[in-house]
Amino acid sequence: MKCAPFDYVRASSVEEVVKVLAESDGDGKILAGGQSLVPVLALRMARPSVLVDVNRIPGLGAIRPSGDAVEVGALVRHSRLVEQTNHPLLAEAARWIGHTAIRARGTAGGSVAHADPSAELPVVAVGTGATATVAGPSGVRSVAAEDLFLSALVTSLDEDEMITGLRFPLPTRWGFAEFARRHGDFALVTAVVTELGGAVRITLGGVASVPQRAAHAEQVLADGGTAREAARAAADEIDPTADLHGSAPFRRAIAGEMVRRALAQAGIGQE
Repeated sequence: MKCAPFDYVRASSVEEVVKVLAESDGDGKILAGGQSLVPVLALRMARPSVLVDVNRIPGLGAIRPSGDAVEVGALVRHSRLVEQTNHPLLAEAARWIGHTAIRARGTAGGSVAHADPSAELPVVAVGTGATATVAGPSGVRSVAAEDLFLSALVTSLDEDEMITGLRFPLPTRWGFAEFARRHGDFALVTAVVTELGGAVRITLGGVASVPQRAAHAEQVLADGGTAREAARAAADEIDPTADLHGSAPFRRAIAGEMVRRALAQAGIGQE
């Protein structure tokens, strides 16, 4: 199937993107890597009146260390995240994104804005307490990752706003574990463990409509519990839905094991 007709604008600045989106009255879409948008257009599940190509905007493809964090431009490709050494957790998570062709085109900003419950970067964003820099008609604002994701494929971004960059704090210790049927497939469960400011965060992806903090499991560790106890607590506190890929008990069991592995990689809660 072919895409429905649309107007095409190659933007040269963030300001132009915002202007075109505002003028489209909610019927415009941003085109960056196109790895999520183009298949949806081809199936005519979305029919925007205008596509705004942001790939030629200067300054959005940089990765910069910034104190105790790393700033990632919205147009940074997943393959660049794999290669960079400033944020090892980001590099590890990006290795699990799709296949080579997808990593070569897909962008950090696009992945976060798409808000797929199975995607790796949203889980890392919540797990590290990342913030998104968002440009819109009213100016630039900063949005915490936990406030950005509202539901599956739904964010708190307005229709005339654009993510221009992401700031990922650097954890002192971290662990990442993912379960998929095959490497490159959508993740069934992803677990991200981080230690930030002496506090441990456990975040799960693929078990809910948004990345989910395992607050009870975090408290188990804070109270001196072991990694296995925390993993059991994480599995018990989630309420995953069943689908074609696995039942709720299956996902719950996998979640517990992924948390255990991530904690082991981070060296946290060892018996």
